[in-house]
Amino acid sequence: MATKAEIKQRIVESVDRRASQIEGIGDHIMVHPELGFKEFETAKLVASTFEEFGLSCETGLARTGVKAVLKGSKPGPRVALIGELDSLLVSDHPDADQETGAAHACGHNAQIAGMLGAMMGMVDSNAAQDLAGEVVFFAVPAEEYVEVEYRLGLVKEGELSYLGGKPELIHGGHFDDVDMAVMIHTHSDDSMTKTAVAESCNGCVVKMIRYVGLAAHAGGAPHLGINALNAAQIALNAIHAQRETFRDRDSIRVHPIITKGGDLVNVVPAEVRMETYVRGRTNEAIVDASAKVDRALRAGALAVGAMVEIETLPGYMPLRNDETLRDVFEENSRDLFGEGAYSEIGHRTGCTDMGDLSHIMPSLHPYMSGASGPGHSATWHISDKEMGYLGPAKSLASLAVDLLHDDAAKAKEVIEKHSPAMTRNEYLSFQSDVFETEVYNGEDGTSETS
Repeated sequence: MATKAEIKQRIVESVDRRASQIEGIGDHIMVHPELGFKEFETAKLVASTFEEFGLSCETGLARTGVKAVLKGSKPGPRVALIGELDSLLVSDHPDADQETGAAHACGHNAQIAGMLGAMMGMVDSNAAQDLAGEVVFFAVPAEEYVEVEYRLGLVKEGELSYLGGKPELIHGGHFDDVDMAVMIHTHSDDSMTKTAVAESCNGCVVKMIRYVGLAAHAGGAPHLGINALNAAQIALNAIHAQRETFRDRDSIRVHPIITKGGDLVNVVPAEVRMETYVRGRTNEAIVDASAKVDRALRAGALAVGAMVEIETLPGYMPLRNDETLRDVFEENSRDLFGEGAYSEIGHRTGCTDMGDLSHIMPSLHPYMSGASGPGHSATWHISDKEMGYLGPAKSLASLAVDLLHDDAAKAKEVIEKHSPAMTRNEYLSFQSDVFETEVYNGEDGTSETS
């Protein structure tokens, strides 16, 4: 049996030989962005690449997910290496889709290139013959929580149960055969080291808000109308008034937008629509902040006698990185990229549905350099293909080797040490309970919840 070091060296050499192919995949996806649950062409590319390397795959998981399995020489734990298929909405990005406004301004194109590169390296090097267990290569949809109304429509039509890719895959049972999961997210922060693992990340709930007032002539008879935009503005100010009550340690973030402010300038706005996330470090903090936001939203309706409909949707759970997986990643980072390449960073206030997986199984969501420009902006791009595309491929595959070599001793240690926050059924129940619609009548102060 080959040693871990020998297997990993063969993988690294294979990834380097495949560099142009791996980089080509990342570059192709960059200029062909697709939004969540619509990544049909990207999914076809992933499936055809699996098949090119002799791996059969499942397709159409949660609409667009693609899953292939590389089996070791004997049974053992199952390690998922994940890449995300979807893009963002950044219409002014130079590589944005001119029709949809979709753009890869966050690095998911690099995730898919890295995951497929890891697969190529492991297949080319015949690494599986010295491993116990299985490596699950999984391209997953819809991590970016965008186009909420579209996704909510799919839920109401019965095509989806949740609005994020990994929650939907968990619901569909597509992670039931996985014991632990790892992915790598590209970063563009010059203050960070080449690789890093965060202490934790925020979770969130999502709110769709609709104020209904009464139209009237804005110049001639505004006293006959009920101004829904005024109700929304009061609510925004009331939310701001709550900010001093959010504890620093809870990392609360509330950032509403108005998606419809009225119809015509000379008509009192009768319908106004808003969206917001309510993010926080713990589920308890999110629940508390969500209740305060709802109170502020009702206040706007009460002030002008409007009606407000508050639809609360499950977002993502706070991220819990597994410590043993983190230690394995750290060791590989130093081996691959040198001393000083790795660091641990504090809590991050963004959200990822990797947090959902991390509540039910050992999970790791580290960061790796290779990009430039602020994330989610028009200037974001892969500026270092060695780190952006090839680095994740080498790191993911090396980690899988460490976990499944020596009769999968390290993977078994991960499982033994890990304490999940929830069972799969507890997680699904918790997220399902978040779905709630409240209709509050500001004229008489009555409320109905469903």
